Amino acid sequence: MTTRSLIAAAAFLAATSLCLTAGDTPETRKGSPEFERMKTLVGQWTGKVDMGEGPERMDLQFRLLAGGSVLEERVFAGTPKEMVTMYYDQGGKLAMTHYCVFGNRPAMLLKSSDQDTIAFDFDPSCGIDVKKEAHMHSITLKFIDANTLQSSCQAYMDGKEVPAPAVTLKRIK
Repeated sequence: MTTRSLIAAAAFLAATSLCLTAGDTPETRKGSPEFERMKTLVGQWTGKVDMGEGPERMDLQFRLLAGGSVLEERVFAGTPKEMVTMYYDQGGKLAMTHYCVFGNRPAMLLKSSDQDTIAFDFDPSCGIDVKKEAHMHSITLKFIDANTLQSSCQAYMDGKEVPAPAVTLKRIK
């Protein structure tokens, strides 16, 4: 076989295998009850927040990735304040990593949950020095109804707790 024939055969095989798998969709994994609850947030949300510069609009997007095993939250997309939080199960328990405008990535583990609330608390294994680095330390999500979510977080700055006011988010239909 000539080199040209080998290249053509390889291209045909590659194209055939792509066509055979293109229609296959990976099975969505079922996660912990808390992760399954978080999946209901998929979509667009909006609210108002004051990050020290007066009230401003805050838009969030939640989307599932990696065959449904990770929920991405993206806030302030396309701006210098853009941040991403990834929610996932770790050892069968809900966890999260927040990629912050502070330039670090605090991790948090599920602290508690009930029918209406999921609360996370700081995971010291993420390597952040709580006494020296500004970071998001905990977050509580309250599911008001299918289209209303309340988020309240607590940050640490200069080793001290700095609670932030709760933000109410509405689903954009």
